[in-house]
Amino acid sequence: MATKKTTTKKAVKKTATKKAVTKKAVTKTAVPKKAAAKKAAPKKAAAPAKAPAPLTTIVAQTDVGWGNSIYLRGEGGGLSWEKGTLMDWVDGAWSWSTTAAKSGVTFKFLINDEVWSQGEDLTVASGGTSISAPLF
Repeated sequence: MATKKTTTKKAVKKTATKKAVTKKAVTKTAVPKKAAAKKAAPKKAAAPAKAPAPLTTIVAQTDVGWGNSIYLRGEGGGLSWEKGTLMDWVDGAWSWSTTAAKSGVTFKFLINDEVWSQGEDLTVASGGTSISAPLF
């Protein structure tokens, strides 16, 4: 007997591949609303370099004995008549310097901020140097 050959066809489902249609998205670019415009402060011209403040120096060349110190009292340059400012012992003399003396310094020496030097008050101009040999 002759055999009949049967073929079965498988149904192949064809799926149509859809290509993604890319549309350029039309986006509206939002134009920012104008904010209240702030006026920038005008630029200041660079300030000229300040000259360093003049150095005013007071020197006392005196020996007040071991353990004693020289103080200054006065006005100008940060001095006061009520409380003395200790001077520094530098190279065999008592010294004090300041850049805060705008219009000069009037002063007097004291031993241990208690014993006043003899004579009148002394003065030195701003930026100047006074070298004295006070007597007590």
